[in-house]
Parts: sequence; C-alpha cells; structure tokens
Amino acid sequence: MRFALLATVLSTIAANAEADDARLDSLKVVSNVARALPNSPDGYTPSKVTCPKNAPSVRSAGSLSRNETAWLEKRRNNTIAPMQTLLARLNITDFNASQYIENHSNNASALPNIGIAVSGGGWRALTNGAGAIKAFDSRTQNNTGPGKLGGLLQSATYLAGLSGGGWLVGSLFMNNFTTVGALQADTSGSVWEFGNSVLEGPDTGGVQIFDTAEYYTHLVSDIDGKSDAGFDLSITDLWGRALSYQLINATDGGPAYTFSSIALTNPFLDATSPFPILVADGRSPGEVLIPGNTTVFEFNAFEMGSWDPTTYGFVPTQYLGTNFTAGSVPSGDKCVIGFDNAGYVMGTSSSLFNEFLLELNETDLPDTLQGLIGNLLADIGEDNNDIADYTPNPFYHYNLEENLSANSTRLTLVDGGEDLQNIPLHPLIQPNRNIDVIFAVDSSADTTYNWPNATALVASYERAQSSISNNTLFPSIPDQNTIVNLGLNTHPTFFGCNASNFTEGSHIPPLIVYIPNSPYVTYSNESTFTFSTNDSYRDAIILNGMDVATMGNGTVDTTWPTCVGCAILSRSLHRTGTDVPEVCTQCFDTFCWNGTVDSSTPKAYEPKPILGELNISNKGSTKLVNRWAAAAAAAMAVVTSV
Repeated sequence: MRFALLATVLSTIAANAEADDARLDSLKVVSNVARALPNSPDGYTPSKVTCPKNAPSVRSAGSLSRNETAWLEKRRNNTIAPMQTLLARLNITDFNASQYIENHSNNASALPNIGIAVSGGGWRALTNGAGAIKAFDSRTQNNTGPGKLGGLLQSATYLAGLSGGGWLVGSLFMNNFTTVGALQADTSGSVWEFGNSVLEGPDTGGVQIFDTAEYYTHLVSDIDGKSDAGFDLSITDLWGRALSYQLINATDGGPAYTFSSIALTNPFLDATSPFPILVADGRSPGEVLIPGNTTVFEFNAFEMGSWDPTTYGFVPTQYLGTNFTAGSVPSGDKCVIGFDNAGYVMGTSSSLFNEFLLELNETDLPDTLQGLIGNLLADIGEDNNDIADYTPNPFYHYNLEENLSANSTRLTLVDGGEDLQNIPLHPLIQPNRNIDVIFAVDSSADTTYNWPNATALVASYERAQSSISNNTLFPSIPDQNTIVNLGLNTHPTFFGCNASNFTEGSHIPPLIVYIPNSPYVTYSNESTFTFSTNDSYRDAIILNGMDVATMGNGTVDTTWPTCVGCAILSRSLHRTGTDVPEVCTQCFDTFCWNGTVDSSTPKAYEPKPILGELNISNKGSTKLVNRWAAAAAAAMAVVTSV
C-alpha cells in the first residue's frame, strides 16, 4: 500500500539478441478472454431467496472447510506433474528432483506445498505482480526453457492478493483464470485498458464507450439498486463498480459477477488453478489508524471470515448479506445472494482509494459530475463511511467472548494493507494450510521513491509474536534499515531457511522467498495513485516484473532458477529426512538472510535499471490526483511513524 506492445523500443535493451527475442515472444500471447459466471439474479442488487434445506451458518475457524479440504485433494494431485517438469528443468545437480516427486507422489503431505502472495500498491502492484505471474505461468509462450520459471504457477496451491494485487488475482479469476498475456492482448478494449482513468470510464479501440457523465450515471444507478433493496451503501460500492469496468467487463462493468462464482467455473472445479484469496482488514467507522492487531479477513471462493481469535469464524461467501445471528439464520428469514459482487470484494481489499473518492468534489472534475455524485458522497460521508460495509454483520452475536464486533450489527472493512501487512501472507501462514514456501511479490511504496523495503514482512513478523497470532509462526525479519543497508530489497531474498530453528514449535513456518520490485528494464515505481497508464508503459512494467521474478531469466544470476527449485523443495526435504543437495546449500548461502543487522540510517534508495532502460515516454496521467496523492503520502508518513 505505502503504497504499460513494446513493438519499437526493445532495441534499447542492453542485452544479447536471444534475450531480446525471448522478451518479445513473451508478449505475443493472444487469446480470447471468456468471463466467469454472471450468476447474481438482479445484477449488482443483492437478492433475497429461500434458504437451502441445509441453511448456511457460521463455522469455527478451527479447521479448513470441508469444501476446501475436498478441493485440495484434487489440486495437490494436479500439481505433481507440473512440479516434476519444473524441478527437472531447474538443474539441481546431483539430485533427481523428478524422481523425488515421483517417489512421494502418493503422499501429499510429503510434497512441496506452494503459495504465491501479491502485494498491494495500486496499478503498480497489479502490473508488477502480473509480470511475476506471467513469469511463473507455463502457458506464457516460450516460458519453459532454460532460466524460465513457467510451471511454478501450475505447481502452486494458493494465490493470494491484496489491494492492487487483489485486482490482479480477481481479474484473472473473473476471466476464467486466463493468462496475463491474454489480458494484455485483448484488443477489444474490454479489460486492462488503463489509458482512460478509472475516474473517466473505459474505451474500446481508442473510442470511449460513453462520456464520463454517463459513466458515473451507470455507477450511481447500480448502487442505487442496492440501496433500494434495503442494503447500506459505502464508498466502496462506487469504487468497486468503477474497478469492474477495467478488470471484468468494460461494456457494463460485469454487475452480476460474484466472487463466489469462481467456485462454479471449470478451472476451479477441475482444480487446474490455484486457490484464490483476497485480504481485507477490520475497522470501525471513524477509526483512523489501523493497529497491527486488527482482525484480518479473507475472501475465498467458498468462504469469508477470519482465523484470528477476534472473530474465529467463516461464512459462505455466496450468502454474504444474509442475517446471521449467533451463527445461524433466524427461523423464517430469507437468505441473500449477489451481495458478494466481484468488484465490491476487490474494492473492499483496496478501499484505501475510498479516501480519494471522498475528495472528488474538490478536484478538477466537471461541475456536472460533482453534482451527480455530491448527494451520495454527502450521505455516506457524514457517517464517515470510507469503508466497505458488510451489514448485516455475519458474525453478530458469534464468539461473544472474543469477537470485538459481536454486538454490532455492522461489519466494516478496509484495505488489507492498512495494518502495514501489504503482502497477503496472513492466510498463507495459517497452520491448517501447511504451506511450505511463499513467493512474496512486493510492490509496496515504502521508500521516498516508491520502492519496497520489506515493511510488510516486518509487520507480519511482529504480528506473529502477538496474542492474535492464532499459533502462526513467521521467520525472523530484520528491520527496514537493515533490509536497505544489506541490499536485501535489490534482489530476491530467502527468510526462514533453517527449518531446524523451528522444531520446538508445533509446526514449521513457510520459507519466504521475498521478491521486491526493482528496476530491470524500466522504472516500475509509478505512484500508487497513478490512475491512467498507456499500454506501452503497462507492458513495460509487466516485462520488468518478469525480469524481477526470474532475475532476467537467470542472466543477472545464473544460479537463480536452480535456487528457486531448492526453495520449493526445502521444507519437503526436511520432512522426508532427505539430504540437502550441495547446490542447494550454496543457494541458501547466497540468497538467505544470514542474520546480520545494520540498523543505521540508510542512504536514499535510488536504483537504476539493471538491464538497460526501455525508452518509454508519456507513461500515464496523475493530473486528477496529484494534490490528493501528496496529502495521502503525508498521512501515510504519520501512520508509519506510529
């Protein structure tokens, strides 16, 4: 949070011709984008229906849901073949990785369990994270050769996103778990066309679909329907609808697409995709600073809820908006469906931008638009509703002893990075999920020039030491000054390499593979509040993100692909008592934080492109948000100093 086509400029890359060709090929994926399921009966408006015979209820967070457990049986089996192929390609010398996976293929608990987490950071996080996902995807053209990491996505069990990273995850799954390349190449202009600001409305083929005033009329009409149906509104309704035009469907913003419909799509039913999770924080209206011990909520295709003791429960995502009382639907009450609009869920995880929407009447938007939405902003601004409103509270009178919102009929959520945990690690370190390694893609804007310094890792580490941790463990993380002084934010770094350090606990935490945003071929540190980006710059950041994740396809460090394989295998080797290959020991010596600390004040971090800078001009526009972005930066400086 603290907190884009490249047809004529690739000749400027200071790399060999083969590397240039590979980069060009990686951008040539063209396919039609088919969307998920528009299964809400009344579009954006939630509908009341008769509850099923087995009425939905709140379940305890003491275990995984039966749905997730059953899905995992299919998914873990589906990861075996791609994992074998990937590891065999990564050149772990003197170790038959493919045979190792084959030997343990009948014991899922022995096999590596992989998670991927994509941080927040607006469109910067979406595009940089998209580069990592594209690099990890075997469906990307020419992505399964030497130095390439294609297949890691197919080997992963979980994929979590937060704020801008949540837009990436949500958009991929709302488009039937399509590829990043397909979304880039969708020339119909229906998705991922960021040339028009989300504040202006979408265009198709360079022609705006409708003028901005009409665009806002559509937004307000949709959310008015929700209000007329008796549901409370928040700024997130407006923000989520706007996001949907860029991330789901430019024609009408996909008002009927629900987040729970992911569970009905073929890639998810067949378990050929990872398990998607979005993250948000709990917050009471009027609360300004979000503490590190705030309740963290997750949204997945089956459920929404929290593992934290301050809630410790989950409800079916499909039935959000239903009146749950003391864990059950009162006799005679109807169930609600359609509340979990996909845009609303993505907007919930990124509600940091609500504060900007509350300032719309003070920007240089036309007077006609100010008047159109002025009444809405006045109504919900008076109650300080710069949040996502999940009234009725699904955890009302549930877990009365520890649930901080048990006596409130409202549940209000905000951007998942407002507690400084800007990488969605929380759902992936839960002991019940038994994840071995997390590839943590960090696009945070922690430094003066919008580069990450692992503040998100520090926040997750510190939270794991608190009483709210729910028995989660997290590897030791040094302070941010050490991260910068040791250059750990300039290249991938492993945290938690020595599993024997954790044997006294009830379980071993995942190995964290920290992948911080860095400039390889472009300055990918655009402002979090950049609201429009042309296709050239969009694609440049995605290409840069591929290089960040692969260290330039192994050209910056030839050992990196092998070391990725070692990271994947590390916890599994420990569990099965298998000797660590010598090449992996060398990898850990190279990429693991060795415990050194240097907390002195670092120099200003101003990195230069590692492979030579692409000649990208006219990157995007922030004309509508410069004043507010500066104010937001100042406010965040206050937050981080607390």
